[in-house]
Amino acid sequence: MRCLVVADLHYSLPQLDWLVSAAPQFDLVIFAGDALDVGSMVDFRAQIVVVKKYLAMIASKTRVILCSGNHDLDERNAEGEKISRWISEVRELGIACDGDNLTIGDTLFTVCPWWDGPLVKQRIVDQLRDAAVDHPRRWIWAHHAPPADSPTSWGGKRFFGDVEVVQWIMQYQPSMVISGHVHQSPFIKDGSWYDLIGQTWVFNAGLQPGRPPTRIVLDLDENRAFWLAAGEAQWIDLGAPLKRPASHVTEPPDWLTSLDRISDPSLARPRAAAG
Repeated sequence: MRCLVVADLHYSLPQLDWLVSAAPQFDLVIFAGDALDVGSMVDFRAQIVVVKKYLAMIASKTRVILCSGNHDLDERNAEGEKISRWISEVRELGIACDGDNLTIGDTLFTVCPWWDGPLVKQRIVDQLRDAAVDHPRRWIWAHHAPPADSPTSWGGKRFFGDVEVVQWIMQYQPSMVISGHVHQSPFIKDGSWYDLIGQTWVFNAGLQPGRPPTRIVLDLDENRAFWLAAGEAQWIDLGAPLKRPASHVTEPPDWLTSLDRISDPSLARPRAAAG
């Protein structure tokens, strides 16, 4: 199984266009939060309509997981905690979202919401407890915030991760945690796109502007993870101990070179200008 991992697209339509084009090459797309952008000039309700249309297109091509991030919160529950109501609505598209568990082969994917208070946090606690009872060999979480005190949550001056995520990882030792949230971690000194906490791999693809988005590809059959950014292609062996730095991709697999050939419609010349 090959999984395409993205996060923090923040209503970037060129990046969403690319994601639609790339989706058929993967068995699963994991979108680890912040599909929307609270700082955008586009009305939040309009963003939701557009992003749901993109998600529908992606879901028509492959399986999709979507967890909420802090930019995706559009409502308050009865207790006053912020929630992402619109993300629960993508379930009707066949997308696994906040609170869901999805089993594919020997892998269980648990999709955690962004929590803004004790009640939603308790739902995550209950969700993880229930999923841990009889999960298959490989257990992967989607949780927008990375763990505290990890290079994947390093912002340059301090860590921006969740202490609770560290506690949950130490308690349950899932195979992987897919996160985002801290945009610069993979690109700065002492930060990284990957980490190993106990037996749990943690990933954060980071954010760069333009097309395509920074992304991670989990090749679960080959037990490898690839990080792909502008001018960068790195990989790690998920069956080996933690090693830094990651290895550079010197012999790209076919699927990687195929991704590089995805066209950018915005670069197409008008027909009249064609030579």
